[in-house]
Amino acid sequence: QLQLVESGGGLVQPGGSLRLSCAASAVTLDYYAIGWFRQGPGKEREGVSCVSSNSASTKFADSVKGRFTISRDNAKNTVYLQLNALKPEDTAVYYCAADHNPYEGCTVVAGSYDYWGQGTQVTVSS
Repeated sequence: QLQLVESGGGLVQPGGSLRLSCAASAVTLDYYAIGWFRQGPGKEREGVSCVSSNSASTKFADSVKGRFTISRDNAKNTVYLQLNALKPEDTAVYYCAADHNPYEGCTVVAGSYDYWGQGTQVTVSS
């Protein structure tokens, strides 16, 4: 069964950067779209970004457009979320999730995803 493990979170000052990784084991990610979600303190889960299985399509929440990028390295079975120009409101637990979707396209709707990682904490504070 597909297992996902996030890493790369931490404490960073406003304006700083982090790169989150989502590594898969047991199953290749070649046929999965990957989404990143986050849940801040006292907030509902929010779809942040996604990338299609062939990297042809990406999506970003309006709140992170121009600051976050997403990429994948299928040879390493890993998807990355680069967080730049971080703001205190980006503080959250970040989760990656996988949707078996060998076609183009992806979604930031959480209900489309079947497999989830355990999350990694990102804290933006001075």
